[in-house]
Amino acid sequence: MPAPAAPAPVVAEVVRSGFVEGRHHGSVVALAADGTVEWAVGDAAAPVLPRSCNKPVQALAMVRHGLDLPPDLLALGCGSHSGEPLHLDGARRILATVGLDESALRTPADWPMDEETRQAYVRAGGEKAPLAMNCSGKHAAMLATCVVNGWDTATYLDPEHPLQRAILATFVELTGEPVAVAATDGCGAPLLSTSLTGLARAFRTLAVAGEGPERRVADAIRQHPEMVSGTTRDEREVLLALPGAIGKMGAEGCHALALPDGRAFALKIEDGADRARRAVLAAALDRAGIANDVVRRTGRVELHGGGRVVGEVRATL
Repeated sequence: MPAPAAPAPVVAEVVRSGFVEGRHHGSVVALAADGTVEWAVGDAAAPVLPRSCNKPVQALAMVRHGLDLPPDLLALGCGSHSGEPLHLDGARRILATVGLDESALRTPADWPMDEETRQAYVRAGGEKAPLAMNCSGKHAAMLATCVVNGWDTATYLDPEHPLQRAILATFVELTGEPVAVAATDGCGAPLLSTSLTGLARAFRTLAVAGEGPERRVADAIRQHPEMVSGTTRDEREVLLALPGAIGKMGAEGCHALALPDGRAFALKIEDGADRARRAVLAAALDRAGIANDVVRRTGRVELHGGGRVVGEVRATL
């Protein structure tokens, strides 16, 4: 039997009233401008499931196969949206470009991701719906790509569907690695593994592109970060604070980010804690000399006791 993998190192501590009451383990990689590994914490070569970090690469495959959307809708196709009205309307608009409506979506019925948006949605009489699920923009883009190519729309999530085979080929090309694990994502779409190094490499390719489909995807993310996440999310704040950057978070504590100068980062929090993701991303950017006050603020995760701040989640990079 193969030897068990070494445990991931501690990348963040939960500090309450000066006492470390918990720890988050994980891995991080930083690529230099030339694409080589500059530094890493943990095993950056082991396969991970990047979850929604894969979406910009999936979108690239779609653009290469004829998907033609304005930048705001292409950004939504790369996104895990909050379920705000601009997102739901955007997904409908993508579908309408090819004569479809939300009944064609194969996303599971869900509530909007953002808590305040969800509360407003419920107060307005909204119910769990495929459109409200955070991946509906990506699925709408997948359906539009199918229509453009004359591919079946009912089976677009099948791993053997021409769309998914095209995405696989693009994913392998950009990560520079074979897919070790093929799983199913929370939205029902095929989920491909890569290493953190491979993930950072893929984002770097998009970020440095000067033309073509890669540049279209990168520019869509740059121009409309609110469509990639939401108007109140830390993802948007980080991208707005780093002109030219592209980035995407994923479930289970994943995040990838790249700059137009070729530097790129990817991380995975072992227990999937989003609070650690935020802290570790900001610390990685700080270690690289990239972080500013806005980025550092997104990485501040306060702990409260008795209605006041008594601690923090502190990265240990």
